[in-house]
Amino acid sequence: MRNTRALAAAGAAVAVLGLAAPTATAGGDHNQPRNIVALPSVIARGGQMTVTVDGCPQGGTMTSDAFRTTHLTPVRGANETSRGTATIKQDARPGAYDITVNCSGRRLTRPAAFTVIGGVRGGVGGSSSDGATSTDIAIGGGLVAAAVAGGGLFWLRRRSERRI
Repeated sequence: MRNTRALAAAGAAVAVLGLAAPTATAGGDHNQPRNIVALPSVIARGGQMTVTVDGCPQGGTMTSDAFRTTHLTPVRGANETSRGTATIKQDARPGAYDITVNCSGRRLTRPAAFTVIGGVRGGVGGSSSDGATSTDIAIGGGLVAAAVAGGGLFWLRRRSERRI
């Protein structure tokens, strides 16, 4: 029984190593940008987005119609990864946008890498003034007066019940 378990474990280890070996040797050119990731993938105008690119060890630039050209800086301790932060333009139209990365003279475009959403249309509402209006003060004063009058009547009734 022990031999069967050992043989199964060894077979599984060989299978894992066999599948990983071609991946480790593939892609002899390490300065080829790949795997562009934009976070958050849905963002409002004026928001900041972080873009991470693998295969870009010396850094580079990233561009999009939704933000200005931004530099990518190498990430220390990460294998051939660069990162940059872009601010979405205030006048960017809602919709999906591509990101084009240029690393060591090599370009890569990720179509529909992120989506810009429009701003919230909240209306004027209660945000049109800086404090209590005269109407608010009148309503609050009326409620306080009603509470005082009701409390006074309750107190007078309780007081008269004690005398009987």
